[in-house]
Amino acid sequence: MVWKHDTIAGTDGKPRCGWATADPLYEAYHDKEWGRPLKDDQALFELLTLEGCQAGLSWITVLRKREHYRKVYDGFDPKRIARYTPAKLEKLLADPGIIRHRGKIEASVSNARAYLALIEREGSFSGFLWDFVGGKPKKNVPRSLKDVPARSPESDAMSKALKKAGFKFVGSTICYAFMQASGMVDDHVVGCHRHRD
Repeated sequence: MVWKHDTIAGTDGKPRCGWATADPLYEAYHDKEWGRPLKDDQALFELLTLEGCQAGLSWITVLRKREHYRKVYDGFDPKRIARYTPAKLEKLLADPGIIRHRGKIEASVSNARAYLALIEREGSFSGFLWDFVGGKPKKNVPRSLKDVPARSPESDAMSKALKKAGFKFVGSTICYAFMQASGMVDDHVVGCHRHRD
């Protein structure tokens, strides 16, 4: 996607990354979540699930549905999602409050099972994921949105490892967006008020 501006003035006048359009929900997400280190296992599972749901769509679409997702996905409790029945999947497919894509909904269940198996084996989802960036955020200095890649060697490696562990909808581009959102990678552009944080 090509953005017209590297930064955009928000409703409060603060300069933000050009993708964070002047929508209060997007601005709050950009300022309080995107790029901040996230280390909680279940919160990372939720984020990875939502990033997979976003594939092919705008992130604002997912943000607007996130609270409803939390409700119908039992707070993104992997143990509960892993036990979803075919009847529950059909109910989710009929719910206009989420993205009704059979493959993505089915992947959320198989990913919950893969997550539980990974936790059993590795002890921590967070530790497993953060190892791809050496355990600490990688701070980039993109001068423009054109300098922000869609993938990286780290996201390639994460994607490959997650697929091997049984996860779906975890291609390298999805993994890179996940790494940005979870603070593993900080890609706030120069000029954004969060770049200086």
